[in-house]
Amino acid sequence: MKIAVDAMGGDNAPKAIVEGVVLAAQEFKDIEFQLYGKESAIREHLIDETNITIIHTDEKIMSEDDPVRAVRRKKDASMILAAKAVKEGKADALFSAGNTGALLAAGLLIVGRMKGIDRPGLLVTLPALGGGVNAFNMMDVGANADSKPENLNQFATLGSYYAQFVRGIQKPRVGLLNNGTEENKGNELTKQAYALLKENHEINFIGNVEARELLNGVADVVVTDGFTGNAVLKTVEGTALSMMKLVKKATMENGTKAKLGGLLLKDSLTGLKDVLDYSKHGGGVLFGLKAPVVKTHGSTEKEAVYFTIKQIREMLASNVMRDLVNYFETKADSKEEETK
Repeated sequence: MKIAVDAMGGDNAPKAIVEGVVLAAQEFKDIEFQLYGKESAIREHLIDETNITIIHTDEKIMSEDDPVRAVRRKKDASMILAAKAVKEGKADALFSAGNTGALLAAGLLIVGRMKGIDRPGLLVTLPALGGGVNAFNMMDVGANADSKPENLNQFATLGSYYAQFVRGIQKPRVGLLNNGTEENKGNELTKQAYALLKENHEINFIGNVEARELLNGVADVVVTDGFTGNAVLKTVEGTALSMMKLVKKATMENGTKAKLGGLLLKDSLTGLKDVLDYSKHGGGVLFGLKAPVVKTHGSTEKEAVYFTIKQIREMLASNVMRDLVNYFETKADSKEEETK
């Protein structure tokens, strides 16, 4: 397996990226890493070069850069060179913590869409606290602010394949995020999407699900438009951070008794923090492209880089991308034959 890594993307690059890659390289001997970026800056944090190759470039895409313009003009940027390696078959997947918009543009313009997919979506794995499951997938969480019913139907198939073949869930339950569980609930987008999902024989559709039930494990895959999904993602992230801050504040500001109680609960609270930390499930996958393109948070640390690489490895080992390409290409070819 070969992973092209944008070593210069993210707030803590290249330090966090390189250190995370080294952690992963020490455990996963079956992966070859290609680090794209400024060689001298990368080497400052590279304590072990086993299975790691550096491809030098001085150019990088900044967080404030216009995404499409940067992809078209910064031909030698670390992210662009990594994307080209995937397109040319020199690497199997692309990983970056850099400019999200630029990565989406690079994925579309360089790596390319699967035939039969109208719009790729961004898929994430989030923690679940009940229902007998520990996580669920949600798609789209930001690749498309506006979506059509057919897009949500495609997201459901993509997400279901991911949950089944990467996470190992048989017949994953697919839910449509809505403002009520009744079939006639929602706006025109969700009503039309519901009708398509009911007829999609590739998925195990369980109907509408409400946002308040997501963390209770109500579904294994939740589909929605990118605007709504991004708002939910940031709400979950913000809630988790706020909960831990409130617990810490209550412990530290309420006297000796509270501090002693906090000390006794320290291990339990650490476990809760780990459960709520969705970075342990990996990064966001731009799903619907010809190869895995995976994005992690811009402020990511080495541990999150490690978990994202582990996620990419599981995707590559499962051959889920090859199966999806075959499925959607066959479906698209059938439609073309019907219209002739």
